[in-house]
Amino acid sequence: MAEPEFTAERVRIGKRLRSLTRAGQVRINDGRVELLTSYGSEIDSAPVQAVRAGKSWFSSGDSASAEVNGTRYTLTMGDGTADAPQDGRARRFIEAVRKAGGRHP
Repeated sequence: MAEPEFTAERVRIGKRLRSLTRAGQVRINDGRVELLTSYGSEIDSAPVQAVRAGKSWFSSGDSASAEVNGTRYTLTMGDGTADAPQDGRARRFIEAVRKAGGRHP
């Protein structure tokens, strides 16, 4: 099995104002973007070319938005606390989606 192009764990995945998981996982693997619960169950997935990703303008910290199969998700990569170090995983996720999908910034 090939190494995933991007993996982030302990991701809060939300849809609108509802939190789907607080410790989920986001992966780009074999040309697919996968959103998983903390137990490894699939929330949603799609081919990377069909996924739109961008900076989440309404959330603070290390977060991104992703549209998968027509559903917009908010992905908060940090633990949500103000003193948590922001390591740029949201930016790397957006870049990985664009690179894997053949789109350049």
